[in-house]
Amino acid sequence: MKKIKIRGKYEKREYRFERIATRRTQEIIKKIQLLGNCSNKAFYNYDQWQVEKIFETISKELRMAHARFVYAKRKKEFKL
Repeated sequence: MKKIKIRGKYEKREYRFERIATRRTQEIIKKIQLLGNCSNKAFYNYDQWQVEKIFETISKELRMAHARFVYAKRKKEFKL
């Protein structure tokens, strides 16, 4: 396994990925839960089109992020 140097320490790429991806995923989940709090009609007023726009945008960004993982593996180097 290849190690990279971060802030003076060497860390395996796999461990770095797990550490960072786990933290970022947890942050995203928390933000989605907070967004769900906006559904309380006692405190917020919104139209259905606004809700659809929010979730369409989130879905689009999620698909694009997923595609970066899928297609990153498929990139082929150009050779003559």
